Amino acid sequence: MTLYKKSRWLILFFMIPYLLGCAITAGGGAVAAGAATLERRTTGTVIEDQTIELKAYRSIQANEELSKKTHINITSYNTVVLITGESPLDEMRQEIISLVTAVEKVTHVYNEITVAAPSSMVSRSGDTYITAKVKTKLFADKILNGLTIKVVTEKGVIYLMGLVSRKEAEIATNIARETGGVQKVVKLFQYID
Repeated sequence: MTLYKKSRWLILFFMIPYLLGCAITAGGGAVAAGAATLERRTTGTVIEDQTIELKAYRSIQANEELSKKTHINITSYNTVVLITGESPLDEMRQEIISLVTAVEKVTHVYNEITVAAPSSMVSRSGDTYITAKVKTKLFADKILNGLTIKVVTEKGVIYLMGLVSRKEAEIATNIARETGGVQKVVKLFQYID
């Protein structure tokens, strides 16, 4: 084999992973674009929800004591905010609620902060695993089939948020209840029917 042919094979050999990566990325983009069409919020509302979460986190992080002593999760869906996590003192919990409620465009706040020491990383990892299992089952369901439903898990408690019909809410709730590790399901849906 000539040096020219060897170099072509080497180049091809090293290019294959990059070419496959491009194909996988393009396929993933197509799936993401398809999934985005099942979003019932407007693009502006999706951006607003992301902005609300960012501003709320920044407000909490600006307070050094809250930042260091609490574990807080902020989830916004259609400008309705769910706050979960732990705060060692009720006064700190109330301050977090005040900070989040003051964020521009927030229409309602669900306060699910427990007065307790912040949870461990092991507990949070377990919650992340439960969330992934529920989301996978929701996406695989023939009726829901990728409908955007926010799933938040805190200490085994599942919170479900989304713009759904009552039938979709019932299906999603049953899927969550039947998932291993789920202690309780809290429905925070906004109904479209």
